[in-house]
Formats: sequence, C-alpha cells, structure tokens
Amino acid sequence: MEESPQYFYSSPTSPGAPTEFTPRQAMASFENLVALANYQERLKGARKIVWRDRGQPVVELPTLKDCLEHAATGALRSATLAFNIRASLNLVLALIRIHKVPRDDRLKLIRNAIFGTDSLRFAAMLGTFAAVYKFLINALPILIPAINPRPRNLSSPFYDDDDDDEEMELPRTVSYPPSGPATPLHRRREARLSLSAHAQMVLVRKRTRRWHSALAGAIAGSLAILWEKRGRRAVIAQQMFVRGLQGTYNSYSDKYGIHVPYGAVMVFAVACGQIMYAYTMRPDTLPRSYINWIQGASHLSDESVRINHIGVREHRLDLPALDAIMARPGATPTNAALMEKLRASALAGGPVPHYGPCEVLHPKLTSCWSVPLDRFVDVFKLMLPIYSALHFLPPILLRWRQFRADPGRLLVRSGLGSVRSSAFLGVFVIIYQGANCLKHQTYERIMESPFWRKVLPQRLVDLLISKGSFWPLGFLAGLALLLEEERRRAELAMYVLPKGLESAWVAARGRGLVFRTGNWGESALTGLAMGMVMSTYQNDPEHLSGLVRRILYQFIGPN
Repeated sequence: MEESPQYFYSSPTSPGAPTEFTPRQAMASFENLVALANYQERLKGARKIVWRDRGQPVVELPTLKDCLEHAATGALRSATLAFNIRASLNLVLALIRIHKVPRDDRLKLIRNAIFGTDSLRFAAMLGTFAAVYKFLINALPILIPAINPRPRNLSSPFYDDDDDDEEMELPRTVSYPPSGPATPLHRRREARLSLSAHAQMVLVRKRTRRWHSALAGAIAGSLAILWEKRGRRAVIAQQMFVRGLQGTYNSYSDKYGIHVPYGAVMVFAVACGQIMYAYTMRPDTLPRSYINWIQGASHLSDESVRINHIGVREHRLDLPALDAIMARPGATPTNAALMEKLRASALAGGPVPHYGPCEVLHPKLTSCWSVPLDRFVDVFKLMLPIYSALHFLPPILLRWRQFRADPGRLLVRSGLGSVRSSAFLGVFVIIYQGANCLKHQTYERIMESPFWRKVLPQRLVDLLISKGSFWPLGFLAGLALLLEEERRRAELAMYVLPKGLESAWVAARGRGLVFRTGNWGESALTGLAMGMVMSTYQNDPEHLSGLVRRILYQFIGPN
C-alpha cells in the first residue's frame, strides 16, 4: 500500500487568501537543490582562487590604496600557485628516483621536494613579480594620467581600454526582433545574459600605454629574479629575453607589414652557426652540459674534437688525444695506418695538418662518403625514443577526450611527428659532418695540385681550414629545420637562440667588444626581457606564443 503524501499547513498571508498545502517531499527536494547550488557555487569560487577562468573582467582601482590591496592579493595567489606547481614537479621527479634512495632517507627526500628551497624561491620570485607589476601597472595611470588619450579601438579581436583606464563593458542585455509580423503587441524582446556569459564578452586584459607596461615589467623582473639561485638566473633571463624579442618582432612586423620568409628557419640557422662555431673553436662559451649533449648526438669523441680544436688554433697535434683514439678498437686498417703515420711525423717534428683529419674524426669509416648514412642511422635511432615521448605523451595526457574519440588519427599524427623530428636532427648532423669532410678534402686536393696552388691565392685556400670556416657549416646544418613541422619551427628557434646569444656575448666580451656586467647582468637582462614581454602582453597579446600568454594570464590576469 502506498503511503499518502504528507502535507503541512501554510497560513494565508492576507485575509481571504486560500489556504495552501505543500508536500513535505517537495520542500525537502527544493532545499536539497538550494544546498547543492550553494555548494557548487562555493566549489567554483574556490577553484577560481587556484585557476583563473577565461574572460575575467578588469578590476577598477581608483586609488593607490586599492592598487596596493590588489597587488597584495595577486601576489599571494601567484606565490601559492607557483609553489604548488614547483612542489608538484619536484615531487614527481623525486618519486621517479625514490627507489634508488635508502629507505631511511625517502621521507626526507619527499619533504625536501615539497618544502625545499627550490619551491620557496620559485614562489617568492613569481609572487614578487606579480606584486610589483600589478601595483605599478595600475598605479602609473593614477600617478601619471594620460594627457591625450587615444580613442577606443573596437577593430581588435580583444576589446581595448582607453589610456585613461576606464573599463569598457558591454551591456548585459541583448535585443533581437520578434518573429512574425510586426504589430503593437509584438514588442522587441530582450534576453538578459548570465554573469558567466557576460564575463566572456568583456575585455580580457587592460590596455595601457606601452611605456607603462614596459616600465612595470622591467622593474618587477629585475627585482623578482634576485630570489632565484645565481646559477639559474641566466637561464631564466635568456628564455624570457628571446620571448620578448619574439613578441616585439611579431607586434611591429604586423604593424608595419614586415614579413621575412622562413624567418624562424633563418633565426635557427644563425644561432646554430654560432653554437657549432663555439662547440669546435670556443667551447668555453657554452655550458658543459650542452657540449656533452652535442657530442652524444653527433657521435664524436671528445679526443677528436680536441685534436681539431688544437690543430686549428695552435697548429700542432695533440698526441695524448691521438693515442687515446688509436687505443680504442674498431678503427679500420687504413685509418689506423694513417694515424700511425701522423703520429710518427709529429714525433719527428715533421708537418702535421692544421685541422682534425678525417681518419681522426671517423676512425671506424674509411670513406667519407659513407659517413652521412652511418651518422643518420645512429642519430635517428638515438633520438626516436626521445621524440616519440614528446609527441605521444601530450596528446594522451592533455587531450584525453580527443584521443578517446579518434585514437587512430592522433597516434598516426604523433608517429609521423616523431619520425620527422628524428630525421631533422639526423639530417642536421650529416650536413655538418659531411660539409666538414668536404672542405678538408678540398683543401688537401688543392694543396696537392701544382696548378691550383698557382691559380688560387694561399690566403684564400687557408680560409677552408680557418677558425671562421666552422660558422658556415653550422648555418648550413641549421637549414635542416625545413624538415620539421612549420608550427614547431619557432619553438625550436627560441630554444637554440639563447645559447647562441650567450656564446656570442661571451666571445665578444673576451675580445673587449662589450662591457662586463658583473653581478647585476642577469637582473638587468631579466628586466629588459620582462619589459618587452609585458608591453606585448598588455597591448598585443596575440603576438606572444600561446603558452606564454596562458601562463601570464594565470599569474597576472587582466591587470
């Protein structure tokens, strides 16, 4: 037997009003819905504290006190987010190698990974940057108001502010004509937008004068970098500097219609020219870890590179390095005989080549023509697992829904991307080493021919084995980037450009062409870099890379 619904009596609110009876189950369901809505609203509000939604409107700050409070809350949020990100990354890295740590030290390892100095420094750095920048970018228009504010620009895909910092909001009502014939009874209907929909239609960052954002970014960046370790400051400064260059160039090229065909490839090739020159002639201008990576990818021994380096710069043969190469098994009989002859000539005081001869650079291969294919296969096999991880993991981890919807397409695309990236690096190596063997053989043929020795000036022939001859080899090898996907070329160029700029700066400083920066060099470079980055972010954010733009939006927000 079904139970009859229970009712409760509600007294009439006015005389003559009918008596109402409401089911208790209905009231309980309504109260549960209200509680669920309140809970979801609180959960959404808590999530916004950690992760900023898109379309967050600009905050109006009329006084310096409001600017200071806004900067303090933004700094706390940025520091908390930075701490969580860095601590999570450190924890993952610690868990990967925890099986190699004794049991008694595992708890200490986890505690240091989460609450260590790296996490605290990272949080302090980003918190300081957010505090200083958010205060200055909002306080400068108050302290130095615009004299001739520019008119509003509605043609941009981003809604823009005036320079007088008045927020431009869209009305929260949308009018549309009624369907059917127009009669007095058919008035224009209006739909009121929800707060979330309205938030997506207001501007997504505060438009300011360029020098406001540049000055705020420069001061904030130069102060924030001081929290990091001295060994990491240069890396951060270099990466932000090239991002600032990228955004500034994209902004002005779009404004003035400047277009350089294959610009990313050219930047990559120029940077590789400097890097490969430094690798062979000035290894002191590159980090040791970067040199080790180049040697591992190129399959060249350290002794071969040293023989070439000393031969070109000092015009002598490094006998200990040659003995180390000869002691290794695998050299062909022809190359072994040539190295023995070279060693005997050096001991007798006879002539030695002023470069690394081919039998020293590839002792296991007699013919230089077999070097490209051998090197390509070695490099391709070495890099394929690395690039496979880079191409397969992001679609699976970051685009899981798309992967589940069409796994075949994403797997094929990731597989082709892995093959292209591995082939790109293999072609880079064979271009460099093949061109290096070619110029040495050309020099030897010219020196053996009486005709060419009479025709060509000796100074021109010596350019083939000069120090500067290694720069064009790196530039030619950098053109291998044409094999990569177009969307990846700019990122690869931004990866090698800091190393090339650092090497060029150190080399120029050694010749006295540039000044020494002392202890404030990294801070000044970071200030310059963040000035360019934040000027682009506040005025032309579409010219920054998507990754940089999203990171800045989470840590800085609209203003």
